[in-house]
Amino acid sequence: MRPDVLNPLFAEVSSLPGIGPRLTKLFARLAGPRALDLCWHLPVGLVDRRYRPAVEEAEPGRIATLKLRVMAHQKPVSPRAPWNVLCTDGQHDMDLAYFRANEGWLQKLLPLGEWRVVSGRLEIFNGRLQMTHPDYVVAPDEDDDFPLIEPLYPLTSGLTQRVVQKAVAAAVKRAPQLPEWQDEQLLQARGWPGWRGALQAVHQPQQQADLQPVAPARQRLAYDELLANQLALSLIRRNQKRAAGRPQRGNGELLQAALRALPFPLTGSQERAVEEILADMAAPHRMLRLLQGDVGSGKTVVALMAMLTAVEAGQQAALMAPTEILARQHYGTLLPLAQAAGLKIELLTGRDKGGTRRTTLERLQSGEAALAVGTHALFQEDVAFRDLGLAVIDEQHRFGVHQRLQLAQKGKGVDVLVTTATPIPRTLVLTAYGDMDVSRLTEKPAGRQAVDTRTLPLERLGEVITALGRALQRGAKIYWVCPLVAESEAMDLADAEARFESLSEQFPGRVALLHGQMKGPEKDAAMESFAEGPADILVATTVIEVGVDVPAATVMVIEQAERFGLAQLHQLRGRIGRGTERSTCLLLYKPPLGKTAHERLKILRESDDGFRIAEEDLRLRGAGELLGTAQSGLPRFRLAEVETQGDLLEMARDHASLVMERNPELQGAEGEALRILLYLFERDTAVRYLRSG
Repeated sequence: MRPDVLNPLFAEVSSLPGIGPRLTKLFARLAGPRALDLCWHLPVGLVDRRYRPAVEEAEPGRIATLKLRVMAHQKPVSPRAPWNVLCTDGQHDMDLAYFRANEGWLQKLLPLGEWRVVSGRLEIFNGRLQMTHPDYVVAPDEDDDFPLIEPLYPLTSGLTQRVVQKAVAAAVKRAPQLPEWQDEQLLQARGWPGWRGALQAVHQPQQQADLQPVAPARQRLAYDELLANQLALSLIRRNQKRAAGRPQRGNGELLQAALRALPFPLTGSQERAVEEILADMAAPHRMLRLLQGDVGSGKTVVALMAMLTAVEAGQQAALMAPTEILARQHYGTLLPLAQAAGLKIELLTGRDKGGTRRTTLERLQSGEAALAVGTHALFQEDVAFRDLGLAVIDEQHRFGVHQRLQLAQKGKGVDVLVTTATPIPRTLVLTAYGDMDVSRLTEKPAGRQAVDTRTLPLERLGEVITALGRALQRGAKIYWVCPLVAESEAMDLADAEARFESLSEQFPGRVALLHGQMKGPEKDAAMESFAEGPADILVATTVIEVGVDVPAATVMVIEQAERFGLAQLHQLRGRIGRGTERSTCLLLYKPPLGKTAHERLKILRESDDGFRIAEEDLRLRGAGELLGTAQSGLPRFRLAEVETQGDLLEMARDHASLVMERNPELQGAEGEALRILLYLFERDTAVRYLRSG
C-alpha cells in the first residue's frame, strides 16, 4: 500500500485549482495525469524581469520592468493597426501597443494619469521605444504581485506558459515533508538541499546555471530517482536469487561433440563466457546472466554450450528470438551442431499450424526434443515442456520483462541467459539490470574480415550503382538498406519498394525485396533467393539488422544513413564481413549533414568496436532513444540523465548495495524512508518482494 503521506501527490491533476476537464486532458498529454507528474515536469528556461532601467537607458530586445505614467490612449486608425498607450517615466516617453484590444478593458487596465508597473520585451518601432502586449501591468502598490523571475516549461498545443506555471506551482505546493532517505553527510558534502527544498528550488530557478543537470537541486532529485531505480533492482534481484534454482552440471560429452563439429575453435572470450555461464548453472540459485557480444562475436555458439549443459543435466533448453527470420536463422545454425551431439531440436513460430505444430508440441512435452528454438510462440499457453531447465532470450531488449518471465515460468527454477548483439553502455546495463552478472564477448571469431566503411553524398548514386555492377561481375552478394518500406508524404525518405524497382531495371532477375510488412513465406522466399540465388542484391529495411547471416554478402549500401542511429548502423554493417572476402560498407547521406549526423558517420568510419560505438551513441542521442521505445525494457527517467550523470548512477548502485547488506528488509526509520522513496518513484513492485512489506 502506498504511504498516505504521498496521496496528495498521486491525486489527479483535476484536483488542482482551476483545472477542468479540457485542461486535465491537455496536462495528461503534456506531463501525465497526476500532480506528481507536474512536479517532475522541469523548467527548460527562465524569464528574468529584474532589469529595471529608465526609459532613456532601456535596451531594445531585453525583457524589462518599468514604472510608467499613462499620458494618452490613441485609438487604431485601421483594424490592423495597434491601440497605442502613450506613457512616460517622468523624463522620457514610450508606447505600449495592443492589437485587437477591447477599449473598456484597456481603459480600466491603464487609466489616464495613473502610474503602472509594466513588464515585457522592449523593441523600437518608428524610432520610438515600444512594448507590445506587456506580460504584466499592475498598480505600484501591487508590484510584488508578479514574479521577477519566471520558469519556462515545455508546452503542448492548447496550454500557455501562465497556465502551466500556475498548475506546477499548485502541484509543488502539495509536496509534503518526507523523512530523509539520504545520508546527512552526503547532503552536506554535495551541498544538496532536502527533498522538498530541492523540488521547490528546481521550479524557482534564479539563473541559467540552475537549469543545468549539475545544479545542486537537480542533482539531488536525479540521485533520488537513480537510488530508487538501483534499490528496486537490488530487491528484485535478491528475490530471484532467493528463489530456489537447480544445480545443472553436465559431463561435457554433448559439448565436446558439438565443438568438434564447429569449423573454428572458440575464441578466448567465448571460452571465458562459457566458463562463467556453466559456473552459474552449477550453483544452487537461479542464473540470471546477460551475454553481450558485438556483431558476429559468436553468441549463438556460447548459448548452445549452455543449452547442451542443461540437456546433459537431464533437462531441456529453449532459445527465444524476437523475429521469425532470426528464429529460423538460429535454428539453421544450431541444427547441424545439435545433430552432431545426437539431439533433436524443434522450431516453433507463430506460422506453424495444424499437424506440424501438434507434432512439435508433443515432442517438447514428452521430452523427445531436448532443444527448442522459436519466437514468442514458445511461451503461449498450450506450449509445455517435460522439464525446462534453461531459457535463452536473444536480443532481450526487444522483449518486455513480462515476456522474459513467461518463458522462465514454463519450468521449475529455470536458469535465464539473456543475450544482445547491441552492446549496451555500462550505465544502461546498470539502470536496466542493476548488478546483473554480465559476460562480454570482445573478440571476433577467426576468419572474420574487417569492413572498409566509406561515406558518400547521395548525388553520387549513379557511381555507386556502376560500382555495384562491377562487384556483381566478381560474384559479390549485396545488401541495399532503405529507411522506409513505401513512400511517405510526411518524410522524404528512400523507399524500399521504389529502390527495388529501379535496381531491378538495372539488374533484371537479380534483385529481391525484404521488409517487415511481408508475410512469413514471402520473407523466407526472399531470403532464400538471396542466400542461394538467383538474387544477388537484397533491398531491405532494417529487418535485416539483427542476425541475418549470408557469408557470401560482401557489400552493404545504406541509403540516407544519417537517419539511422549509430548502434543500428553498426548492426547493419555486421551483416557483411562474415566470409573470407574483403567487405565494403557504403553510407549514402543527403547533404547538408547536421553536427550529430556528421559525428555519427565519422565514428562509424573510424571504429568497428561495438562497445565504443554504444558509448558514443549514448553520448550523442541520450538513453531514451538508444534502444528505442519503452519496449526496450529500459526504465524511463524523468529527472536523471544517465548519459551525463554516470557518476551519480555508480554512487546510487553502491548506496543500494550497502542498504542490501545492512538492512535488506528495509526496517526501522531508514527502511521506512526508503520505502517512501520507492513509492514516490513508482518502483512499488520491488516493495512486494520484502517479506515484511
